[in-house]
Amino acid sequence: MTTTTDTRHPATRAADRAAALRDSADGLQAKVDFLASPAAYPEHPARVDVRETHMSWVFLTDGTAYKLKKPVVYPYLDFSTLEAREARCRDEVRLNRRLAPDVYLGVARLTRAADGRLAIDGKGTIVDWLVRMRRLPEERTLERLIVRGELAPAHVAQIGELLAGFYRRLAPAEVGAQRYVELLRAQHDANAGLLLRPDFALDGLRVEGMLKAIDRFFDADRALLEARAAGGHVVEGHGDLRPEHVFLLDAPVVIDCLEFNRALRLVDPFDEIGFLGLECARLGAPWVGEQLRRDLEARLGDRIDARLQHFYVALRACLRARLALAHLTEPEPREPHKWPQRAKEYLALAERAVAKTASGR
Repeated sequence: MTTTTDTRHPATRAADRAAALRDSADGLQAKVDFLASPAAYPEHPARVDVRETHMSWVFLTDGTAYKLKKPVVYPYLDFSTLEAREARCRDEVRLNRRLAPDVYLGVARLTRAADGRLAIDGKGTIVDWLVRMRRLPEERTLERLIVRGELAPAHVAQIGELLAGFYRRLAPAEVGAQRYVELLRAQHDANAGLLLRPDFALDGLRVEGMLKAIDRFFDADRALLEARAAGGHVVEGHGDLRPEHVFLLDAPVVIDCLEFNRALRLVDPFDEIGFLGLECARLGAPWVGEQLRRDLEARLGDRIDARLQHFYVALRACLRARLALAHLTEPEPREPHKWPQRAKEYLALAERAVAKTASGR
């Protein structure tokens, strides 16, 4: 296979990308309208439930889910071209089959015939790509079980067994100790850049103090982070391990891996389960994170310094606060009333984790 280098001037490449975005955006609504219709699907469902996320549209039929990626560009991803969206759809299927092998059915082509009609896997020109999945019962997510007060330690033990097996099968990531710290530091710097903006009306002194405590950990306890990478404990994990992505079925599965940026999937397993525990704590189940940590230590034969575990949680809580506020920087943010309160919830959890980092308990 031969490769070619794009020798065009950067301004020309940027202009071409902007044009591709405009073209994609112009046709996006027609694609959404088509996929929202039951007539679009060979199984002819009675209805189609439509969900919009930050980066995708999801269309739920009776037993199947189809995901259409938006033609968007952010600092951490670029879905501006048809080729990029195809590649990310294929990555999504490949990576998610690690934790949900029978859920991700493959990719499908969205085509347009000569007469302009759209079809799924038709004979016309390919105008976009879809991820095709088996629809899962939403009432069985970890999130829903917590909210309904039905989550039991036995459920968490199932999750711990699934995740421990997953991490045990993964080879150590090829990332050096210094690079690993740099990746985490970059996330912290991005968090600080947004959380300290005065227009978000957060308590600046409290937030600044918390961020400085995280800074001090990077400086004083850098060796703890470096040892995790040097010891082969950093892997290419899930990257977005949230309660709404975990399904407690007869055999639990985890969906929606972060497919678009490998660097963000390079994680310490204890960082990743700390993130899941953080999200469970926000929903009202603070005991989940501790059980998962104990389960992982036992099943992997690996122990982590308590200060480092709390540091990971603090860092991820600040990240989630930053992502909540980032919604407000969009030209037309969805549910703008929701995000400031959500950010404050995460920052409260970050403060608790920072205090535990200092105490070592």
